[in-house]
Order: sequence, then structure tokens, then C-alpha cells
Amino acid sequence: MRREHPAYPPLTRLGTVSGGAVLAAVLLVVLAVAPAGAGGGDTFRKATARSVRAHEEARRHVDRLRAADAAPTRIKAAERRRKALRAALWGRLWTAAKASGDPVAVDPGGHAGGCSARDRDRSRPPRRPLAWTAPTRDYWLSAGYADRGAHWAHRHTGQDFAVPTGSPVLAVGPGTVHVTTCGDGFGRQVIVHHPDGYFTQYAHLSRIDVRPGRRVVAGQRLGLSGATGNVTGPHLHFEVRVTPYMGSSVSPLPWLRRKAVKVTD
Repeated sequence: MRREHPAYPPLTRLGTVSGGAVLAAVLLVVLAVAPAGAGGGDTFRKATARSVRAHEEARRHVDRLRAADAAPTRIKAAERRRKALRAALWGRLWTAAKASGDPVAVDPGGHAGGCSARDRDRSRPPRRPLAWTAPTRDYWLSAGYADRGAHWAHRHTGQDFAVPTGSPVLAVGPGTVHVTTCGDGFGRQVIVHHPDGYFTQYAHLSRIDVRPGRRVVAGQRLGLSGATGNVTGPHLHFEVRVTPYMGSSVSPLPWLRRKAVKVTD
């Protein structure tokens, strides 16, 4: 099942949103830089990072308004601004991902990227679903978000959970499986879309147990950990993204803490 990016409102209308002057300035920065492939050149990457930060600040503003019990009209206007920023980021990264051949954009079902018969829909919900949970058990934390290293072209984009090959990898929360692919540096990976709009990525798996479109709950097995793709040893690479595409990641441990998930070393 192929997925295009959603039909968001035309970007030319975003300046009409309340507070549009600031929003339009941000979008000009985001849209003026021609995509150079997923990850792209330095200018592309820096502009994308700015747009991710702008989205996260907009999300924090919405949270503050809700916590203060602000007027519904103010909350709705702030949420429109957040969604407009996300739409611009999504479209830009989708274009870059398609141009670079990123399997998340061009082969979201994993049909052409090395997935095998062992990667099939076999997962069942746990008997006692949780609200939110860590993505695996009996781990220790290895490479963290924004770490530097010889194995990454730039900073590390997720949190690594060191676990033996074959350890269950779990959906951290409820959602829908958006993508399963097997053919790039992430090896076998699953990306889940959650109700709050964020996406979580689970990479370097030895086996995938779900298919795109499958609804999952917190604690449901997505697959088994492994060492596929660009790795030096078995572990789970876990990311939280604003969109399904590379370049939109946010720090995963604070995001999990907002869901009342305690991740400890």
C-alpha cells in the first residue's frame, strides 16, 4: 500500500492564519532551500532543523495554552499554526526522500528492499495493553540523540537500546503501522504513526511482525531486534519524528517522559 504525503491546505494560504506574519517568515526559510535528497546538503539540513525547532515551539505553545485553560479559539489558532509548520516540513522532506530513493517514500511496504517471507503479519495485542511503554525490555542505553560518531554522517538522530538479537521490540503507544522497509542503512525497520501526530521508528530489526495499515497498541510486538543495516552490533535504534521522513527527528527520551514513560540506563 503506497502512501503519498497528506493533502494539507495549500501552502500559499498559510499566511492568512492568525499570527501568519511570523509563520510565513518561517515557511519562506523552509521552502526556499531546494531539497538535496534525504539528509541533503548542509544548507538543506540546517533549514530543516530550524523548521523542526519551529514546530516543536509551536507544539509547546499549544500545550501551554491547554494547561492554562485558554479560550478554545486561541488553542485552535495555535494548533492551526503548528499543523501548517508540520505540513510544510512534511512536503519538503517527502520531496527530498522521493528524489533520493528513500524506501520510506518509494517502497513503504518493503516489497523491493529485501524483506522476506519471515517478515509477515503475526503480531497480537498484549493481554493487558499499557498506555505508553519503553520500546524494549532488559536494555542498556548506548548511543544517544545528537551524539557524534564515525558511523554517522552527522549527529545521531535517535536513541539506541542495546539488546541481544531476538529481543521483542514493542510499540511505545497506540497507533497505525505506517511503513515497513528492509533495504537501507536502517535495515529492517517499522514506523508507527501515533494519534498525537508523531511517528516512532524502530530500526535494525532481525524480523518484522506487522504490516503497513495494522493498528497496534502500546506494548504490542512489532518485531525482533537485530543487527541489520549499518550497525556494529545488535541493538534497537529508536527515533521520534514529526514526519515519517529522515530529518524530522526530535529528542526521544523527553518525548517519552511526556508520555509518563521512564527510560533508565
